[in-house]
Amino acid sequence: MDTNKRIRQLMTERNWSEYRLAKESGLSQSTIANIFRRNTVPGVTTLEIICNGFGITLAQFFCEGNMVELSDEQKELFDQWVTLTREQKQLLSELIASWT
Repeated sequence: MDTNKRIRQLMTERNWSEYRLAKESGLSQSTIANIFRRNTVPGVTTLEIICNGFGITLAQFFCEGNMVELSDEQKELFDQWVTLTREQKQLLSELIASWT
């Protein structure tokens, strides 16, 4: 995967400039500019900071399929879902299915 191309893709999807990426990630503008102008591949730590700026995980960054972004409400639901027992998940699934 071309890391810099992927960063550009995410910037384009959000209509972000290099300045906006710097602001959102907390990195300096010169760091962001150097990534593209010198065509350097950011290290894992820098890439993780960039991903945080985008509001995505490293796994989502490297995902080559369709990336689904969840709303805060959906994230909260999934956070609660993982705490449920198998039986509770089954009951909740049946309840939801009965509404549709």
